[in-house]
Amino acid sequence: MTQPSVSTTATDRGFFGHPRGLSTLFFTEMWERFSYYGMRGFLILYMTKALLFTDQHAGLAYGNYVFSVWFTPIIGGFIADRWLGQYRSVLIGGIIIALGHFTLAFHPLPFLYAGLTLIVIGTGLLKPNISALVGSLYERGDERRDAGFSIFYMGINLGAFFGPLIAGRLAEGVDWHLGFACAGVGMVFGLIQYVLGRHRLQPAIDRLDAQRAARTAATAAAPAASLTGEDWRRIGAVFVLFIFASLFWGAYEQAGSTLNLFADRYVNLQFLGIKLYASWFVSIQAAFVILLSPLFAWLWIRLGPRQPSSPAKFALALVFVGLAFVLLIPAGAKAQTGVKVSPLWLVGAYFIQELGELCLSPVGLSVVTKLAPVRFVSLMLGVFFLSNAGGNWLAGWSARFISTVPLVTLFGVTAAITLGAGVVLFVLLRPIRNLMGGVR
Repeated sequence: MTQPSVSTTATDRGFFGHPRGLSTLFFTEMWERFSYYGMRGFLILYMTKALLFTDQHAGLAYGNYVFSVWFTPIIGGFIADRWLGQYRSVLIGGIIIALGHFTLAFHPLPFLYAGLTLIVIGTGLLKPNISALVGSLYERGDERRDAGFSIFYMGINLGAFFGPLIAGRLAEGVDWHLGFACAGVGMVFGLIQYVLGRHRLQPAIDRLDAQRAARTAATAAAPAASLTGEDWRRIGAVFVLFIFASLFWGAYEQAGSTLNLFADRYVNLQFLGIKLYASWFVSIQAAFVILLSPLFAWLWIRLGPRQPSSPAKFALALVFVGLAFVLLIPAGAKAQTGVKVSPLWLVGAYFIQELGELCLSPVGLSVVTKLAPVRFVSLMLGVFFLSNAGGNWLAGWSARFISTVPLVTLFGVTAAITLGAGVVLFVLLRPIRNLMGGVR
């Protein structure tokens, strides 16, 4: 029953040469990221300026929240694989996220924790499963897959660009809770887009349903032989990449924590006569992704089999994010003399970071969908999102030191760790490729 939908995948090129379902997932994720990054752009500022949390308290609360947001996808992937399926998991998760943002619009402190909890639960259901749907738009071996994930990632960052600009402006310039409500409206738009575009997702849904039925039958027939030696080696490769991705995100995600506070306290928020808001700087990362994603998508297709392997791209990502913090060291030294530094320091650092992110994040999602056994695709995507969880926790943890440790030391340590990790990963490229068993 599912064969007609599956067989038409290679000829479905209705969205810039990709399956039409990619457009539905592109805009759904765009609005979900609008809501997430719109609120994240000012969350730690709200804690330190409106709630008067100390840096240590705010860093801990922020770190625990973003850790949880990226931890729950492993649970959401398991739930989808076993019971709900990917389509319904994304739908239910989006509804819960919207409720969470609207809960944050209320002033009493308990609503803060209730709203954040709802967003954590909803994101756990949505994130791994929307990525699984993207991967299932393509047949195995389809050379468009990496490029498709890069386009999808551009949609993520389109939402991440506008979210902080709009919700952050409302929060910092008008009322904090209006910013929270704005994020909720964005998620509602995403849900509408998702439901209306369901028919475009049918080939991916059919393929995932067929895989789920096949693995159920296989488990019933031979439960003791569910994973082969090659499966385990590929899973091992995912976990190795997971460790290095965690270090990358620990540096990169400081945009919402340490560097957000740096922008608020040490950066001149007047530029060419325009009043800037600290939350806006989070949008700079997304702006560069929007500009660079088409270039990277074209580059990977152009290079074809000559492109760097996925582990090599991870190593490049670590080097780039380390260099970004090297650039910030002189800015930190100048800032601690009492001089407000130019916002261009952060612009330059975020540009270098994005060269790294585009080597890791969309490529990471793609390689996991290729390495994971078909019966555990959503679950393994959830495992990979744990690297974001660990990295985000590290980013929140680092914010605790912004008022107690010299900025030169704080930025220098981050640079040293990520550059060192990049070198180590370059050394380990061959054994990791052996674990991957021919998957690039």
